[in-house]
Amino acid sequence: MKSVLDHVGIAVRSIDDALPFYINVLNGVLEDRYTSDIPGVEVHVAIVRTDDKIVELLEPTNKNSPIARFIKQKGKGVHHIAYKVDDLDKAILDARNNGIRFLEDTFRINARGRRLIYINPISTDGTLIELCDYPNIKE
Repeated sequence: MKSVLDHVGIAVRSIDDALPFYINVLNGVLEDRYTSDIPGVEVHVAIVRTDDKIVELLEPTNKNSPIARFIKQKGKGVHHIAYKVDDLDKAILDARNNGIRFLEDTFRINARGRRLIYINPISTDGTLIELCDYPNIKE
């Protein structure tokens, strides 16, 4: 499975409070903001690009969202690391053939057209890792 770092997801309590650091200090550019109200997601997202790297700031929309639970358990900070693969379906199959377990209920297409799924942290020594592809976006 060929993969490349796609983005880092960072859990924050307030995107508006966190943005100035990424824009003013790291010279990032706010590319997009959106809200996902999908059950089990429930998050505000800000996409910030610094040179060729992307950070997704993730703010919970309610106290039961996965990001709210994450902040309650672990505090603010890195939530997940995402790797872009050429073909998500093939990457999932290859990983499963190597004994990797997934959080099955996380498979989805987000508001930007990215297909994604999270690997169960049991398979990654505790790190939440997202695999993703962009099947309808040509580079």
